[in-house]
Parts: sequence; C-alpha cells; structure tokens
Amino acid sequence: MVKAKKQVIIFGDMRVGKDSPNRSKRTPTVRKVKSAIVPVDRTKGPPAGRPRVETGGAAVADLGAPTAPQPTLAEQAALDRVDLSVDLAPEHGGLRLANPILVASGTFGYGIEYGEVVDVGRLGAICCKGTTLRPRAGNPPPRVTETPGGMLNSIGLQNPGVDAVIEKYGPIWQGWKVPVIVNVAGESIEDYVEVARRLDGVPGVAGIELNISCPNVGKGGLQFAIDRDAARAVTAAVRRATELPLLVKLSPNVADVRPIARAIEEAGADAISAINTLSGLAVAPDRTRAFLGNVYGGLSGPAIKPVALRIVYEVAQVVSIPIVAIGGVTSIEDVLDFLACGAVAVQVGTAIFADPELPVRLADDLRAECVRRGLDSYRPLIGTALPKRMGASSAKGAEYRP
Repeated sequence: MVKAKKQVIIFGDMRVGKDSPNRSKRTPTVRKVKSAIVPVDRTKGPPAGRPRVETGGAAVADLGAPTAPQPTLAEQAALDRVDLSVDLAPEHGGLRLANPILVASGTFGYGIEYGEVVDVGRLGAICCKGTTLRPRAGNPPPRVTETPGGMLNSIGLQNPGVDAVIEKYGPIWQGWKVPVIVNVAGESIEDYVEVARRLDGVPGVAGIELNISCPNVGKGGLQFAIDRDAARAVTAAVRRATELPLLVKLSPNVADVRPIARAIEEAGADAISAINTLSGLAVAPDRTRAFLGNVYGGLSGPAIKPVALRIVYEVAQVVSIPIVAIGGVTSIEDVLDFLACGAVAVQVGTAIFADPELPVRLADDLRAECVRRGLDSYRPLIGTALPKRMGASSAKGAEYRP
C-alpha cells in the first residue's frame, strides 16, 4: 500500500523573537496527502450499479467482492461471445492479443515476479522492463517517491543486459501463451539496432517496444523522442534490423507530438505506445536539494491521464497504425476513455504496485461492459470521441481560444 504522507505547513516566520509583531501565532496545519492509487479492499462488496462478470467459471463480482452469484448459462454464453482480441501488427506477421489490456514496462518486471499473485496467462500482453545492450546499474538512490497523483521514478533502466535477459527469461516466456514485448532502450541508434538484432527470432519474444525517451549521445544528449528526424531514424534502423512487431513509445515532453508520430509511422512502426512518463522533480524534505538521486524523474499515475488522453486523441487523428494508450489507468472508466479517444489497447502501469490483479479484472470489466451494451466486440467503443474532421493541435493554443 502507498501510505499517505504528512506535510506540516507553517504560516509566518517562526524564527523571530516571541515579542516580534511579525511572529505568527497560528497553529501549524497538518495536511495529509492522500494517495491517488490505493489497493483494493477485498472485505467490501461491489459498488452499487457497477457489476462485473468474470469468465472461466469465476463469480459475478466487482473489484474484490468476496462472494457473488454465478452467471447463468445465458449470461456466460453472452460473455463468451464477446471478442476482445486485437492485432497490433497486422503488417509484420501479426501481434495478436487475446484482450487489449497490457501491463506497462517497468511495472511488471519480467512477468515471473508476479506469477504468485496474478494469472499472467489472462493478460493481453506483458511489456517487460527496459532492456539495453549492456547491463546497467541504474541511477543513484533515492529513485522513487510518491506524489499526490501518482509517483516519480528515476530507476535509470537498471537491467542485466539483453544477453542475460534472453538467456534467463526467454525459455520461460516461450512456455507462456501471453505475448511478451521487450522494451528496448539505448543511447545511440547502433545500441537499439544491436539489441533488436539479438532479440530477433528468440523464442518467447513476441515484439519490441522502443523506448526512445533516451538521450541520444550523438546529439549531445537530446532525446530521440523529442526530435522528429531522430525518432524517424531510430525507428527506420530498427525496422530494417528485425521482423519482429515494432511498437514505438512516445514522449509527452514535446510541444506538438503529431509530427513525431507521423514520422514514426512512415519509418515502419507497427504501432505507437502513448505515453511515456512526464519529466518531473521532487524537493527533499529539508528543501536544500532535489530529492531524487538523479534530480529528475518520470511522473506516472492518475495525474498524467489528461495529458495521455490529449496525446492519444491528437495522434489518432494523424496516424493509421494502432495506438496503445498508457497513463493513469486505474478503472474500466479509464479504459473506456482511452478507447473513445482512439486507442485500441491500454497498458496498466503504476496502479499495479497497489493492485497487481487490476489488469486481469479490467479485461473482465471490458467484456461485461460490452455485454451490457449489447456488443459482441469492443471495437465499436474505439474512436467514439474523435472529431469527424481533424482538429487543431493543442500546441496551437486551441484550448485558450474564446
């Protein structure tokens, strides 16, 4: 559980003498910062009006209800008819998922870490930890801190390197039905290409997700993700190096993401993941320095959902390849919002730390929602909020127009 923090806010200057007219006589105010991500309370029943029907003989229940009636044969048949499958890479041999609920890179390890508490076979896909050409120790601590609407992390892509990942996890993934997508990071195009080449043809590796929010050492540390030409170049180079399905993960830290998304599509990406974390900072309790050892961190969780929705909404209007949405998914309502804005699938990330079973339940929730609406597929839910004609980018100041 992510515990609430206490902040003490003192009004006035408490350091002056007791007789000073400037001395504050107010009592310090203690404020609790409530976490936006909380674990499920399995002692409570389902909220009114929000039933959830699980398949596979499970009970009709909502988030963690202890007991509930079994679905009737007719209800179960209706659930079984719902098609949640999606293909994220129809042009390159296909990356077909049983359902559109994935787990995001960096929040689910390599899949085996959650095997004791989650039926990984019921996930749509697993995006494993960021993987680099050589082992990385990661950033200096502290590396994680909670925020009122999520968390900041500065792990620094700690991983054992691609060869160790292939040797240790490849044989395990090969025995799973759930596809595993390897998140790939690097500091140069050559790094990305070499990692992709080594993953190509490895049993158990279903696809690659390029984390291009990394510093391009060839351009003085400029991120690939914030430069259209750099994003195009790294995507094209990896596309030439592998036949694996290729997803490219967008950064939100740009003024207008649409030209970058178009460049990535033109360079041969099969799908786009949107979005990566926002750049953020936390201050140490004594306020004499930044809190994180690496100064800056990536903000994730419910706080970034409006930004992610905006970017998915914009990108969906300019590309034709599938979009996998990421950013603050904690409920079926979040899933439906991202689908309405044009995503065909979603990744669950930060919320997993508090509730590892959430992604599995969301697939069940989506199936039940389709039944409620009389749908045999979730596809009619995609793009319902998109405009009939392409709208202006938020970078043009459209949100401020009278």
